Amino acid sequence: MFKEKLSIIKIGGNIIEDETSLNAFLQLFSNLEGKKILVHGGGKRATLIALKLGIESKMINGRRITDAETLEVITMVYGGLVNKNVVAKLQALNIDAIGLTGADINSIKSEKRPVKEVDFGFVGDVKKVASNSIDKLIKATFTPVFCAITHDGNGQLLNTNADTIASTIAVGMSEVYETSIYYCFELNGVLKDFNDKKSVIKNIDSKTYKELLKTSIITDGMIPKIDNCFDALNNGVSKVHIGNTSMLTKENDNFTTITL
Repeated sequence: MFKEKLSIIKIGGNIIEDETSLNAFLQLFSNLEGKKILVHGGGKRATLIALKLGIESKMINGRRITDAETLEVITMVYGGLVNKNVVAKLQALNIDAIGLTGADINSIKSEKRPVKEVDFGFVGDVKKVASNSIDKLIKATFTPVFCAITHDGNGQLLNTNADTIASTIAVGMSEVYETSIYYCFELNGVLKDFNDKKSVIKNIDSKTYKELLKTSIITDGMIPKIDNCFDALNNGVSKVHIGNTSMLTKENDNFTTITL
């Protein structure tokens, strides 16, 4: 059965923090053909505003501890300031965007992460994506813009990793569309040599990945990222791309594509 293509693009804090980078990215996003969903973080801005409010940001292994006060800041920053700024800029580019948290139209339900060695507080692990509800927005020609907030179905908002939101939306929507994920970050892609920014590994499949792990070309923080990519591919996603924002242009083919 023929499925229409749907692109899910995730951007992080570095693009959001820099007005010039954000404007350039949104121009590329608006030029991208076909149906699309944008997912954004905003952790750097949240940390900055928390600091202004005298709220200390606590991190463990790069992950934020979300207590009640921090959740208030995150809701204001992700769901308000950052999300609405992005939506307004997209409207100026003639993209009829609609800003969402996972609570809106009950689109992404999570459960509070269980306490093990660390209590992460109000952090959510995604359990269910309402693909039919999201598809209604897409079919009505709206472009959903999701921030990194979900809910538990009982009135509690939860801080949720934006990479995870992008992959679970892509998995959920793969029932209806041929879905691809674009993870935009600072580097050109997954690199053979971290000191050589041009040494992009253009294609990684499960066999290549095993070899890259064996030879320690892929290590540390990149391992969970790529494991998540394969998890998405094993659950219905067609392709995952990793690179800087220029991978959204037809001219650039210097980025990493991950397939099974």
